[in-house]
Amino acid sequence: MAIAKYSLVAVDCPDPEALAGFYAAVLGGDVKRDDEDWYVLHVPGGSRIAFQRASDFRPPNWPRGDDNSQQMHFDFDVPDIEAAQEQVLALGAAPLDLDDDGGRRGFRVYADPAGHPFCLCRA
Repeated sequence: MAIAKYSLVAVDCPDPEALAGFYAAVLGGDVKRDDEDWYVLHVPGGSRIAFQRASDFRPPNWPRGDDNSQQMHFDFDVPDIEAAQEQVLALGAAPLDLDDDGGRRGFRVYADPAGHPFCLCRA
C-alpha cells in the first residue's frame, strides 16, 4: 500500500515564468501562474512540474558531486535525438555532454536556461 500520491516536482530557479516557458516548449502543456514566484506546468498526460523563485539560486556544477552537486535531473525520451537537440538548443539549452559514443550511449546531457541538467534519451 502506497503512503502517498505523487503530486509534482518543484524546481528552484531565478525566473520561474521563463523556465516554465522553456519546459512548456520542450514538453507541451499549459503553464498556470499561482503568483510571481510559483508557476506550474501541466504536462500532457497529467504530470505537473512547478517552478519556484529562488533569489539566491546557483546552478549545480554538473557532474561534480563534491560542491553544489545536482539534486535531480529530468530524462526526456525523444524519437530523433538530433532533431530534439537542435530544438532544445534553439530554446536556450546549453550542451553539457553530447558525446554519446557514436550513438551507442542512449542519451545526451544539457542544461536548461537556469543551469539544471536534463537528458535527451533515445526512445
